Amino acid sequence: MIISLGIRGLGVIDDAQIELGPGLTAITGETGAGKTMVLTGLSLLLGERTDAGTIGPGHDTALAEGRFAIAEDDRDSIKAMLDESGGQWDDDGTLLVTRTVSREGRSRSHLGGRSVPAATLADVGRFLVAVHGQDDQHRLLKAAHQQRALDRFAGDELAGVLADYRESHARLVDIEARLRDVVDNSPERAREAADLRETLALIDTVAPQPGEEEALRVESERLVHMDDLVQAVGLARAALSEVSDVGATGLVAQAEAALARVAQRDPQLAEIRDRLARAATELDDLGLEVSAYLTDLDADPSRAAYVEERRAALAGLRRRLEFVAAPQRDRDGAAATDLTTWRDEAEGRLAELCDDDSLRVMLRASRDEWAGRAGALAAAVSRRRRSAAQRLAECVTAELEALAMPSARLEVEIRSRTRGDVRVTIDGVEHVADRHGIDDVDFLLVPREGVSPRPLSKGASGGERSRIMLALEVVFAATDPVPTFVFDEVDAGVGGKAAVEVGRRLARLGRTSQVLVVTHLPQVAAFADRHLVVRPGEAVTSSSLSEVEGQARDRELARMLAGLEDSATALAHAQELRALAAAESGEALPEFSPAGRAVPRSSRH
Repeated sequence: MIISLGIRGLGVIDDAQIELGPGLTAITGETGAGKTMVLTGLSLLLGERTDAGTIGPGHDTALAEGRFAIAEDDRDSIKAMLDESGGQWDDDGTLLVTRTVSREGRSRSHLGGRSVPAATLADVGRFLVAVHGQDDQHRLLKAAHQQRALDRFAGDELAGVLADYRESHARLVDIEARLRDVVDNSPERAREAADLRETLALIDTVAPQPGEEEALRVESERLVHMDDLVQAVGLARAALSEVSDVGATGLVAQAEAALARVAQRDPQLAEIRDRLARAATELDDLGLEVSAYLTDLDADPSRAAYVEERRAALAGLRRRLEFVAAPQRDRDGAAATDLTTWRDEAEGRLAELCDDDSLRVMLRASRDEWAGRAGALAAAVSRRRRSAAQRLAECVTAELEALAMPSARLEVEIRSRTRGDVRVTIDGVEHVADRHGIDDVDFLLVPREGVSPRPLSKGASGGERSRIMLALEVVFAATDPVPTFVFDEVDAGVGGKAAVEVGRRLARLGRTSQVLVVTHLPQVAAFADRHLVVRPGEAVTSSSLSEVEGQARDRELARMLAGLEDSATALAHAQELRALAAAESGEALPEFSPAGRAVPRSSRH
């Protein structure tokens, strides 16, 4: 879960530190007070994109810093990312994540104390937090997101078969592409074959040797600067020679002989004399090597001409290889530099180009085989989806009834896909398919009996979509729990009894996960285990954000109910809401003495 969240220079938040805990935490406050900026700071830690416009006045950068406690089940996956980046767990076993954004639009991310790309934070965040806001409700209207939601609900039973199907689908796509190439690009293939033959013939004529280009380059450099080399090496040999008046070898020998006469008188001089003797031996060896190098220098003009001609021939071959539009490419897309490898691959490609009739027969047979394999797996995926769709519809419909939509039900419609990149065969019948299978998935809402099912985008209001999304998450949490849920105004468009039920469902999620919710509804806030209030002001600091309990919490709920913190009616209503929430959670509300001091709670869920 999220242990703490620090934010500085983000929107209206000047500098604030938020301590969080388990269960349901509600964040409330006046419009514009900075509630949503709290979740914006969290989104930065989860690798979301942002811009300089989020930086508050008086700040050059915005900073978000979060400390996470990681569940044992997720530690191995996150440890791999930490090891790759060089990050570390803190001493208490928690993980520190930071993100800064500058006014120039640059951002820096750190995971466990080490710099990482923002994408790494997003990868880590997928293990930690599920964020839901108004944008997520809009995404829920799209078929692709609905299919992913259904697949998530189906769990491992579907995931394994879907992974196998996608491998077969990828193989089928590749075969289809090769077959189209053979059928549709016959003239281009003929030209490619002619280019390959010409290039292979040129390779045979030039007959390059491994490492020859580099060896010739070095030799050319030596031949071009032959005069400089001869002069410099000659001077070096003279400087080392014993016959020279100032030869290094002779001078060292003289120094060694001078010390030899007195070395017995001082052990320190004996050690120096020994080192001089070793230096003299080394200089002798160097002199011999310099002399041998000078003797071996070849100034034959014909050799220089041969080297340049050979280099030109190899360069021409290299240009030819760059020109030929053949498939011999390395991982970076550059032409292969190893001529032996290039030749082997080019010969294989040429053999393929020269027998298109046989290749077409082979590819069609392979396509039919893989279409059958992919079809069998696609059928298995579809069966599992249909089974999961029925279960999901039943579970979500039950939740909708509890969320004050008693006559509504969710239907999950699965239809045969009409568009895709391949065709697969199932029981002798062709079906259109893509990497997700042969199914199109639609979530339909029946708002009441007697009304035809309609897509969520047409048949559901904003408040209904909020409740459907919450119902989905409650259902998912039973089979695929997420450590932390974050809801940004999930109660938009909801009121009255439905708002109470939203609060109940969020509290239920809070029993197994950490839940943060930004809300305007007192019915939701009343069910929270912790209630944080953001006070309005020119800038939000830690003192502007506080946890409220007892009478202070009642006054905040009263403000949310009626806009009047001290209204007796609103306060009574607030107490009634808290009593309802406390009774359902098994928590006893504090009683207040006439002086206004709270009696400690007997328990806290």
